[in-house]
Amino acid sequence: MSGSRVRHLVLVGAGHAHVEVLRAFGRDRPRDTRITLITREAASPYSGMLPGTIAGHYTRDETEIAVAPLARFAGADLIVDEVISLDVQARLVHRKAGPPVAFDFLSLDVGSTPNVGDVPGAAEHAIPVKPIDGFLSRFDLLHADALAGRIRRLALVGAGAGGVELLMAVAHRLRRDMPDRPIELTLISGSQNILAGFSAGFRRRIEAALVGQAIAVVEGARALRVAADGVFLAGGGFVAADAVLWTTQASPARFLAAAGLACDQHGFLLVDEMLRAEGQAGIFAAGDMIAFAPHALPKAGVYAVRAGPVLARNLRGSLNGTGLAPFRPQRRALVILATGARHAVATGYGFTLAGDWVWRWKDWIDRRFMARFRLVGSGRMR
Repeated sequence: MSGSRVRHLVLVGAGHAHVEVLRAFGRDRPRDTRITLITREAASPYSGMLPGTIAGHYTRDETEIAVAPLARFAGADLIVDEVISLDVQARLVHRKAGPPVAFDFLSLDVGSTPNVGDVPGAAEHAIPVKPIDGFLSRFDLLHADALAGRIRRLALVGAGAGGVELLMAVAHRLRRDMPDRPIELTLISGSQNILAGFSAGFRRRIEAALVGQAIAVVEGARALRVAADGVFLAGGGFVAADAVLWTTQASPARFLAAAGLACDQHGFLLVDEMLRAEGQAGIFAAGDMIAFAPHALPKAGVYAVRAGPVLARNLRGSLNGTGLAPFRPQRRALVILATGARHAVATGYGFTLAGDWVWRWKDWIDRRFMARFRLVGSGRMR
């Protein structure tokens, strides 16, 4: 392809799939290609280690991927800015603080946020857990308010795996740092049971951990309204809270549907088995923001990590004309939830296990993942 026009590939977002793309391109860069990465933050938090960070087991540096060294490794230009809209016809990415960026090929990995728009007061009074980079800063403020005595009651709305694990991490951290000051914690589930879709044995283990953390659980009570002093529930209930964390069903970036891209009924970007946006040549996506057309995928980081190598291969294939490969996500995945302290419960493939050793197993898995990108920063990766 010598003498061909240099194509411009723009990566929007530095999520789990895109950091894998950058790592792959650093080892084998597509020919005749200029690469630009546009991301809100100069550090990409690893979601698998967020509960451990909140619990105080890890520092931020241990759980964040520095984007600048990774971009340099891939030979990519880095723009730290927020994307506000796309013009698919003109092939332009519009950003908040600078001029638009033209693209020939585009890849999107911007994650999702909890849906605060459907419940009155949630946008004003609740603290969304995603995007993670923003939540870490908000948690620092919440932690300071708790230490100062301004937060004595805390509620979390949403009883999926991520929400349950996060609240146990928060409980561990606050009680560790405030051993002589009581704090009330409540988990609010709109479903009749927490951890819907998981086995009864796994739920029992987690329920026992919640009891051990003195976390109250309210089940089968949908949040109707959030106020400055708590959450009003369907059926007339009320949970008093000085702060409310929000981990309900995910919501996609608004610019997707506004750009005229094909989306599902919830606004998530429809992609085919090659991770291509439906009906769009040269536009790809991965992570929580997608609706995988072959079959629904959970909004879990493991799928974005697994999609990363396939996305890199398909971007390179589109750029170099070498063909594409399908993404074959696993139908089942191992789930390991930390219970606040250095203890965890694992489930998957027909078994449930618990113990301090399970936490060490999870810690080993997470640190092994992060080590890939530490090597990039040190210049030792080839």
